[in-house]
Amino acid sequence: MAVERVGVSFEPMLLKNFDALIQKKGYPNRSEAIRDLVRRSIAEEKIKSRKGNVVGTITIVYEHHSHNVASQLLHLQHLHNSEIYSTTHVHIDKHACLEVLVVHGDYKKVKKLADNIKAMKGVKYGELVITKGNILKETKK
Repeated sequence: MAVERVGVSFEPMLLKNFDALIQKKGYPNRSEAIRDLVRRSIAEEKIKSRKGNVVGTITIVYEHHSHNVASQLLHLQHLHNSEIYSTTHVHIDKHACLEVLVVHGDYKKVKKLADNIKAMKGVKYGELVITKGNILKETKK
C-alpha cells in the first residue's frame, strides 16, 4: 500500500501526553495512532449526515421482571429482524439482564430501533454505537 508522508507539529506537552496515550493504548507508533484518529473523525463526520448504511451495536441493561420488558424487547426485535444481525443476552444478576444487538442498515431505521428500545419502561441503560457500513472502503484505501 502506498503512503504519503506529512509533517505534524506538536507543542511539547501535547506530544508528551499523546505519546503516553498511544503507549497505554498499545499503538505500535505515532503514525498508526494518528491514522486511527483521522479514520474515526472521518467516520463520525459521515455518520452526522444521517444518511446511508451503518453497522454497530445497541447495548441495553434492563430489569427482566419489570413491566413485561423482556417480552416487549423480543417483539420489537422480531419487527426489526432486517436490521439485527444477532443478539447476545447475559444474566447480570437475579433481576438485571444485559443485551447487545449487532445492527446494520439504514441509519434512520437503526436509530429508530435504538430509540424505541431505550424508551421502554424497564430499560435502565441503552447506548447505540455505530459507524458507516462501508467504513473500511472509505478510510483504508
